[in-house]
Amino acid sequence: MKVLIKIGGTLVDEPRSRQSLAGQLVKTQGHQLSIVHGGGRQLTRFLEAQGISSKFVNGLRVTTDVTIDAVVQILAGLVNKRLVAALRAEGANAVGISGIDGLLTTATQLDPELGWVGKITAANAALLDLLISAGYIPVVACVSGDHRGGVWNVNADQMGAACARAFQADRLIFLTDVPGVLDAGGKTISSLTVLAARILIETGVAKGGMQAKLEAATSAIEGGVRSITIASGAEPGIIARLLAGESLGTEIRNA
Repeated sequence: MKVLIKIGGTLVDEPRSRQSLAGQLVKTQGHQLSIVHGGGRQLTRFLEAQGISSKFVNGLRVTTDVTIDAVVQILAGLVNKRLVAALRAEGANAVGISGIDGLLTTATQLDPELGWVGKITAANAALLDLLISAGYIPVVACVSGDHRGGVWNVNADQMGAACARAFQADRLIFLTDVPGVLDAGGKTISSLTVLAARILIETGVAKGGMQAKLEAATSAIEGGVRSITIASGAEPGIIARLLAGESLGTEIRNA
């Protein structure tokens, strides 16, 4: 089974959490595994240390010429390599890449107001397939490129969805710092259709980071991914339990 796991930046920021997830990931035997990760918290912290404040529009970081350099340094550099190192410590042959490498993803400007924030327009999973067939686990940072040498800051959930579609993943798992998608009363919704997910967005129940996840999830389903789950990465043994079929978090389906 082809599995793509997107790990939120909060989960890979804290060393104990990062190592715990790395230990779980190497135990996904019998599956073709790819990983996508975020790192917004780490990027904000780095920018603050440089005296640069972060501005957000609709949950997306305004990315200037200075900020895009920090995006590459932190997301494709520090965060990516720390996760690769954690996987190596657990015995995995992990390889850190970004959407720029091997034409994995191509992006264009999402909105001039956001600067170097990209919208993925194409994805090619040839590099993922090549690495996996050679026994490696690809670890993808949410940085994309274009055919003119541009570098784009891409939402990590959208990167996960785009890679899952191109990879023809059977399962896409979003590991985050909340138990799943919450209803208006704050309770976890165990199952959602694409239509129900859109209603949560339109009514403002799902907003910010969860809106981004639901939008990414619906695009992945429309692209052929059969099973999508949003769940807490802090839940003990979460990856094995989900792959074993346990009902945790929120499952999103087509109908």
